[in-house]
Amino acid sequence: MKKNFVLAVLISAFVTGGSLVMAKSGGPQENANEAKLARQAKITKDQAQETALKRAPGTVESGELEKEHGKLVYSFDIRNAKGTIDEVQVSAITGKVVRVEHESKQQEAAEKRKESKEKH
Repeated sequence: MKKNFVLAVLISAFVTGGSLVMAKSGGPQENANEAKLARQAKITKDQAQETALKRAPGTVESGELEKEHGKLVYSFDIRNAKGTIDEVQVSAITGKVVRVEHESKQQEAAEKRKESKEKH
């Protein structure tokens, strides 16, 4: 009986976690687009993240592969020691930092509101 309960809890956690991953990742269409971009990249996300953290030390809150201004970049939001966000973009082709932008608390709040509206 105890084994069945533990098994049920594990299955429930797995199913719930899988649903959350799909919800966060944007679904099959977005996953297919990201996979297509990943095939074009010459460096890995981990390599790009290491480069970004050297430029802006802190904690990576998010990271994605995207086309921005015609360039394939990994974009990372890094929370720094001051508690604000540095957005660092690393070329997915060369592995070099192509842009760093510091967000104030007000800019960060405005971006979160914008993202919230886009999701709904």
